[in-house]
Amino acid sequence: MASAPAPTSSDLTLHINGEKYALTADHRTTLLDALRERLDLTGTKKGCDHGQCGACTVLTGGRRTLACLTLAVAAEGTEITTVEGLARDGGRLHPVQQAFLDLDGYQCGYCTPGQICSAVAVLDEHAAGWPSAVTTDLRPESGPPPLTPAEIRERMSGNLCRCGAYVAIVDAVAHAARLTGATSSTPEEGAA
Repeated sequence: MASAPAPTSSDLTLHINGEKYALTADHRTTLLDALRERLDLTGTKKGCDHGQCGACTVLTGGRRTLACLTLAVAAEGTEITTVEGLARDGGRLHPVQQAFLDLDGYQCGYCTPGQICSAVAVLDEHAAGWPSAVTTDLRPESGPPPLTPAEIRERMSGNLCRCGAYVAIVDAVAHAARLTGATSSTPEEGAA
């Protein structure tokens, strides 16, 4: 006697932007598709759908995650933050969002939500002392490296901007670092 086939969907509760969302999803549903198509959180964008462009970057447990490569079932039990969830109480923009707005860290805006989520994680990773591929002093006692334009470019390299707004993006991340008190040794805006 053949056994019953395994179920192909599950009831999930996703914790997104401080709220709980219950849904039934096919096991093959990506977090990106669950966010956009099932929960109407359309700030996260679908770019390449292969994990190569970073347009779908969200934060899971405070770390950068490519939502197009993450199954929704795997995200259950983790706090997920999308670009919609970064604003502070009262609707005040997150310092990174404000910096992108103030310094034109976007052109068409399609990649901007992923760039902003990635930049939030970059500042957290930097503050925690995580080195990048261009960090020269890797000794733990040296603390976080200066957040130079080269450091920012390397740390943001997983996010593509097809419009080429990279200079303004680096300036916006540096400005946000200064606003949040992170170490930054970047030139003033517009000089990168």
